[in-house]
Amino acid sequence: MSRESFAAPNLGGSQQAPASGFQPTASGYENLDKPVGYLCGDCDTKVTLKRGDPIRCKECGYRVLYKERTNRMIQFEAR
Repeated sequence: MSRESFAAPNLGGSQQAPASGFQPTASGYENLDKPVGYLCGDCDTKVTLKRGDPIRCKECGYRVLYKERTNRMIQFEAR
């Protein structure tokens, strides 16, 4: 069986993720097709990667990339 034709088994009442590029999250749907910004661990270059791109700096070829911080406000509730 090839990897592309594999289908995960359905475990009952769990919902399947939609086939489009959107993934359900707690705050709605998140687009998985948009590029995400990373910083190279060696040359500090900003690298944007889309889903399926190889994890490698386009300038120096280094494979350690750090995800940039988010710009949206995140607030945690203390208990």
